[in-house]
Amino acid sequence: MQDTWKGLLKDLFTLVLLIVVVVIPIRLFIISPFVVDGESMHPTFENLNYLVVDELLYRFKAPARGDVIVFRYPNNPSIFYIKRIIGLPGETVSIDRGVVTILEVNGEKLALNEPYIVNEDATYTKDVSLNPDEYFVMGDNRPNSSDSRVWGPLPKKDIVGRVDLRLLPVKEIGFFPGVAHYTDLATTTNPITP
Repeated sequence: MQDTWKGLLKDLFTLVLLIVVVVIPIRLFIISPFVVDGESMHPTFENLNYLVVDELLYRFKAPARGDVIVFRYPNNPSIFYIKRIIGLPGETVSIDRGVVTILEVNGEKLALNEPYIVNEDATYTKDVSLNPDEYFVMGDNRPNSSDSRVWGPLPKKDIVGRVDLRLLPVKEIGFFPGVAHYTDLATTTNPITP
């Protein structure tokens, strides 16, 4: 009986040590769970979808156009939002009645084709030039999204990470949900010449 208790205590100690050494650091510094609250990313993500966010990736590479990210709302850092990156640092984002065009840093102009949008909001017309550490983000459900069109560019420092895994609902489990490769979704128009 004493050997059983020793074995049990050894197993319990090993489990606690594993949690402290492996699980907690992974949770604190590499990935974090996120539950979608609201319909701003419909149809890509629905209310109560359970997602896993990669917090480490952007320490090694820059966020890319089309990435779905979780970030701290710039006007209240205690609130977390989920949106899609549309504009990158140094670019100019133009929205003309819902049609998004990007003027890249190299002078090329991209007209975005966004097949993930089912509800377009054709009321917005504006141009926003981004500073070196700013991103332009929008929800996929444009009429029901508080995003960069409303509160301005997103500072890079507020980005938590990229959505890399959907765990719930079970029928939609998968890696890189909502991925959009803008090389496939953008049409290059004439470069702007000085």
